[in-house]
Amino acid sequence: MIVLFTDFGPAGPYLGQMKAVLARDAPGVAVIDLLSDAPAFDARSSAYLLAAYAPEFPASTVFLCVVDPGVGGARAPLAVSAGGRWYVGPDNGLFAIVMRRAGAARAGAPKVWEIAWRPERLSATFHGRDLFAPVAARLARGESPPGDQRPAERVRTMAGADWPDDLARIVYIDHYGNAVTGLRAETLDAEAVLRAAGHDLRRAAGFSDLPRGAPFWYENANGLAEIAVNHGRAAQDLGLALGAEVEVVNQ
Repeated sequence: MIVLFTDFGPAGPYLGQMKAVLARDAPGVAVIDLLSDAPAFDARSSAYLLAAYAPEFPASTVFLCVVDPGVGGARAPLAVSAGGRWYVGPDNGLFAIVMRRAGAARAGAPKVWEIAWRPERLSATFHGRDLFAPVAARLARGESPPGDQRPAERVRTMAGADWPDDLARIVYIDHYGNAVTGLRAETLDAEAVLRAAGHDLRRAAGFSDLPRGAPFWYENANGLAEIAVNHGRAAQDLGLALGAEVEVVNQ
């Protein structure tokens, strides 16, 4: 399957145009809309979300990832093999965390190809459609990446190599107003308190553990620490925003 992970937003023509290319170049391959509202222009926050979602997908899945504020600039287009899955997108740190965790899990050292192929028509501002989607389709058909593999020393110094293993910030606000952090819950003590926007939040197993209006944090379905208000909207009720710092106290 090919999985779409973008900051395009659910409206507008961009997803449809990419899907049209995939249907043309990889007919019969399932295309999954995973996330179309990744943090806009924010490859770092998006990297932690991608790393949380990717393990749910089977080996050989191709992730077509476009969070690319540097489109048309000097950043390189990449195809990455990590943890048995493929990732296609820009060299801006978006794949840094999936690569690091794949290496830590001893799934084999990640491999990176710099895409050398170019289509006859390459828009300066829509590489998702013109460059990344055709390459993702090739990989889904079982073909090799159209480019040169980077040597290991260059892989170790790619964008995002100096980012922390977990990001103590709000990286996503969902439809319900819940605020997802870049912290894996498994790295936090059961009694840990998260401090965000001046609020100290204790852990709960889920919404039914607390009365209406109570704020808390919990381990979400993808393993990240998420801040919520029971029957409320945490972002609005607690004054949380994308990028807001989260402090771990009482750990």
